Amino acid sequence: MSPPPKYVDLLVLAAALAVFVVGGFPMLGFAAGAASWLVQRGIQTYTARRAKAELAAGNRQKAMGMIAATTLGRVWLMATVVLLTGLADRPAGLAAAVLVAVLFTISFVAQGISHLFAEDPEGQEAA
Repeated sequence: MSPPPKYVDLLVLAAALAVFVVGGFPMLGFAAGAASWLVQRGIQTYTARRAKAELAAGNRQKAMGMIAATTLGRVWLMATVVLLTGLADRPAGLAAAVLVAVLFTISFVAQGISHLFAEDPEGQEAA
């Protein structure tokens, strides 16, 4: 069994667009959920690159601090977008919340499976 694609959550996001259009769900909910997801993924990718550079430079504490801070910030970003969308249009807020929850779950599971199938797990050297 091979690991899931690195960007499986983005594939699901693309498929969700079809579900929203065909299902008649609020497009404001899709737009808000998709925008918050894409912004947080950009932040995640940028932070991972910066953390890798900091680790290579021997700044482990700074790298872990960056990851911790941006992880909390990304959650707050998505929650705020869902809340504001829900305040503007309740059904759209629910649609955004469900979309973000599905994307988060898929991303979390895919990352776990990827780590299980990694040839050389991060942080461990071959013996």
